Amino acid sequence: MTISDGGPHVKDDAEATESTSLSLSLDDGDIYVCQDGPRDAPALLLIHGSASSTRSWDALVPLLTGSHRVIRIDLLGHGRSAKPDDRSYATPDQGRRVGVVLDRLGVEHAVVVGHSSGGVVATALAEQRPDLVTALALINTGPSLDAFIPSAAAAIDPAQWPPTDEQLRQFASTGFSRAGYQIPQELLDEVRAMTFHSLTTTMRDTVGYLQEQALPDRLMTLGKPLLVIFGEDDRRWRSSSAADYRTVPGAHVELLPGLGHSPILEDPPRTAELLLPFAAIHAAM
Repeated sequence: MTISDGGPHVKDDAEATESTSLSLSLDDGDIYVCQDGPRDAPALLLIHGSASSTRSWDALVPLLTGSHRVIRIDLLGHGRSAKPDDRSYATPDQGRRVGVVLDRLGVEHAVVVGHSSGGVVATALAEQRPDLVTALALINTGPSLDAFIPSAAAAIDPAQWPPTDEQLRQFASTGFSRAGYQIPQELLDEVRAMTFHSLTTTMRDTVGYLQEQALPDRLMTLGKPLLVIFGEDDRRWRSSSAADYRTVPGAHVELLPGLGHSPILEDPPRTAELLLPFAAIHAAM
């Protein structure tokens, strides 16, 4: 294993909170990892969705670090992780890599939070590593393809890759509840840094995983505590489909009025208000 460490940055708070970034060398390529919060606190893992990265959690993380060791990972093909054309982007393989990263970090148990297709990867991780995942929180993760809302948003032409900012804004427009939402520039830049192969293959493989079996059916057999958060004005997945998760014993479903597909960006405080008590109850040291 080789580690390239971005170095620690310690905040001068009442209780020191460390923030570090590093790159872990896995068999399939380097995986970028961020850690924030006290290292002796319970682990809270955040998994981004397709065409996104660890940066999508930037506004939410400071609201979570008071009581948790917050870990973020750029999945293979995304953000500052490697983007090979000759490796699998299938959901089970992404889940496996996440498990390896947590093992390398010495994390034995974690509450796992996934946004959008990151919730699909979180589910795969829980299927593979029930010893590692103590509870799951899914944020605007469609339960099945039946819940998908077809979009008229402009598709990205491989001949025009990398896309312009305007093309990316059109492509990502359904990710928010209202037209004109200003997508952070750093997120646009990181999508553009992806390869067309890693972007499209990840999306195709996520569809394949959902075609095999709906997420509630997968989760029913795991016996893990489940929190489902859904922006009520989601333009990618029918928010009414969040009720499908109620078939999972003990699942708790919360709808957020006025928010769309990305409450972690649109309203981090409201998202944190739901995540924090759930994570506190199910945290394991």
